[in-house]
Amino acid sequence: MQQALWKYADMARSIKKTAREHAQHGSILVEAVIAAAITLTTLMGAITTFSYLYRSAISNTANTQAAFLEEEGLEAVRILRDNGWTTNIASQTSGANVYLYWNGTTWTATSTNTFISGVFERKVIFADIYRDGNKNIVLSGGTLDTNTKKVTVFVSWSARGATTTRSLSTYLANVFNN
Repeated sequence: MQQALWKYADMARSIKKTAREHAQHGSILVEAVIAAAITLTTLMGAITTFSYLYRSAISNTANTQAAFLEEEGLEAVRILRDNGWTTNIASQTSGANVYLYWNGTTWTATSTNTFISGVFERKVIFADIYRDGNKNIVLSGGTLDTNTKKVTVFVSWSARGATTTRSLSTYLANVFNN
């Protein structure tokens, strides 16, 4: 009888040992699934971050190029002024789109739109200036100042299905009386 009890006790220990081994195998599987989920989440976060940084870099490049094109546009208008106020500036219709063209020697104003690098559109708009009795610029009323124009340079480009436009304005005066 005692042998039967020992056999029974050995069998119970064997069953407990097998149950522990199965429990360990199950916990290893759960740990593997959790580790895979953490790794996947980390990779997705890294991919999303790099994607955002790449789009930001591309956007910043276009913004920087547009800023340079605006400055270049204002400098080109100053060259037009220096080459002849009456011919190049005063003759422009207020509020009309004017485009700049480099002919190899100097800048010229044209009504033909040209795209820069096939991406950017740059246009210039001249506006008449009116002054009050104290020679201050006024938005309405006043006397037309034929020797001053407001110049606004617009640079536009398309990116990811949307058009972005930047502008830069200044006042230009007929300093050379030409």
